[in-house]
Amino acid sequence: MKRAIYPGTFDPITVGHMDIVRRACNIFDEIILAVAESKSKKPMFSHSERIAFAEAATRDFPKVRVVGFESLLVDLAETLEASIIIRGLRAVSDFEYELQMGYANASLKPDLETIYLMPSLEHAFVSSSVVRTILHFKGRVEHLLPSEVYIMIATEEK
Repeated sequence: MKRAIYPGTFDPITVGHMDIVRRACNIFDEIILAVAESKSKKPMFSHSERIAFAEAATRDFPKVRVVGFESLLVDLAETLEASIIIRGLRAVSDFEYELQMGYANASLKPDLETIYLMPSLEHAFVSSSVVRTILHFKGRVEHLLPSEVYIMIATEEK
């Protein structure tokens, strides 16, 4: 069984993330969407909210399982018996950071492979930070979020 982990803060999960999930489902038998606690990033949404968003967004994806974590990614991979990490690359600016993280993970767990997927062109500009900025100014985000997540956030703001 080909099991891969797609880790991230997912603050919140976006249509760009879901584009990567959809395509990863065509490649792997199981995708573990791993929502990092990431306290140092000071997320807008709580860890439990981000997990709930990810679960709602992936409800119709039988190959996807959502887990929360607050450990080293390599330790999570060991625990879940996964040897592949999925990372999304939107732009060249993402590449240097992601390459460095991939090498760091490989230095800790040599059998851990990192696979980089680019989002579809229509989602290349979408990031959680863009969504958070628009949310801060009460702008429209329904086209940037899975509909289930948009409803959860809109309901929360009222």
